Amino acid sequence: MPSPSQHPALVALRKQGATKVKVAVSDIDGVLRGKLLHADKFYGAAESGFGFCDVVFGWDSGDACYDNTQLTGWQHGFPDALARIDLDTARRVPWDAGVPFFLGEFVNADATPHPLCPRQTLRRVLKRAEKLGVKPMAGMEFEWFNFAETPQTWAAKQGVAPEPITPGMFGYSLLRMGDRREFFNALMDEMLAFGVPIEGLHTETGPGVYEVAIQFSEALEAADRALLFKTGAKEIGKRFGVMPSFMAKWNAKLPGCSGHIHQSLSDGRKNLFHDAKSPRRMSPLFESYLAGQIDCLMQFAPMFWPTVNSYKRLVDGYWAPVKPTCGIDNRTASFRVIAGSPKASRLETRCPGADVNPYLAMAAVIAAGLHGVEQGLKLTTPPITGTNEGAENVARAPRSLIRATHAFKESAIARNWLGDAFVDHFAATREWEHRQWQDAVTDWELKRYFEII
Repeated sequence: MPSPSQHPALVALRKQGATKVKVAVSDIDGVLRGKLLHADKFYGAAESGFGFCDVVFGWDSGDACYDNTQLTGWQHGFPDALARIDLDTARRVPWDAGVPFFLGEFVNADATPHPLCPRQTLRRVLKRAEKLGVKPMAGMEFEWFNFAETPQTWAAKQGVAPEPITPGMFGYSLLRMGDRREFFNALMDEMLAFGVPIEGLHTETGPGVYEVAIQFSEALEAADRALLFKTGAKEIGKRFGVMPSFMAKWNAKLPGCSGHIHQSLSDGRKNLFHDAKSPRRMSPLFESYLAGQIDCLMQFAPMFWPTVNSYKRLVDGYWAPVKPTCGIDNRTASFRVIAGSPKASRLETRCPGADVNPYLAMAAVIAAGLHGVEQGLKLTTPPITGTNEGAENVARAPRSLIRATHAFKESAIARNWLGDAFVDHFAATREWEHRQWQDAVTDWELKRYFEII
């Protein structure tokens, strides 16, 4: 195996005389955490890794440290974990003077994958796919709201009444695209230059809502792109006075924000989901993969509904599906079967919200599907028609993070695919998140009880 110093990305950096490099890793919640490194430090890190405080697995999205985790925490003193730079993720940040950028992931001292690292968790699932002789392909879509706010104005408002960049409900609107034309075009052009190619970008139904479809790729690259898009959109937005929010449901009267995941399986040459001879044009492999998601995806629920707010999106009558149902090109189902051409046949899993950690959401849906492949599950669930017609006896998704977390923690399938250490830790972080919600006094409570009770 050639030395990392011979990797084309490092050869190019030396030739260009780069003086600094930006590196970043994903925390548990999918928040990108990173550093700027001096070039000399970076070259050393590229060879042997570098220390990154393991608090990135030991605190929540607000930097409050968990008090209920075992593998990281105050009891260990938050030492450095070993971060390894993935040189294949090399890119430059066009909105930051073209600074070189790399993603990293965590390993143990013996170079084995760190059990809590989100990127390694997805790798674990993909390695098992490799043993099955298949290569998962994926692409993510996000819906998100955009606000005319800055961190300072939002702090001054104390979390109340953000101002959307445009009014009204106006999906697929060329008119609304023109209201923030520079921001809209910057997303398309600068994301492409950042190695995050966008297939489509348009306004969605709701004030200031956009939807993006990120070009499909191998699953790990797809998750990288999705994570980088969320952070990149926020950084680009700052230049235009725009604050994007990928919160699942910011307003009870408006639609929520999804994070749909399109998937197929390849043998490296062709799409294994397509079968022209099948009445539905679905291969038996596709049917087993779909059967696996219908059968057990809800056991992974906190990985694609990770916050207390995620469950506010699961409202009957809105676009977010609330039951594990499948449908043929039906956008009201959890699992939309798109059985078209040999190239385009795929499954769109519509359960996840935009608030996901892409590594974990993708690990969950692929693990559930591959469970069906491993077990040779048969697709016995008939597709729904209309809005959940034919799903009258299908159990509804949980409406709270704590219920979903309990099911996840007890799932033998989740433990089999993700490992006990990850399941126990991630469940503890979700239990913490629920506890923070329980301790909070909300504006809803003040409006309901303050004067009358």
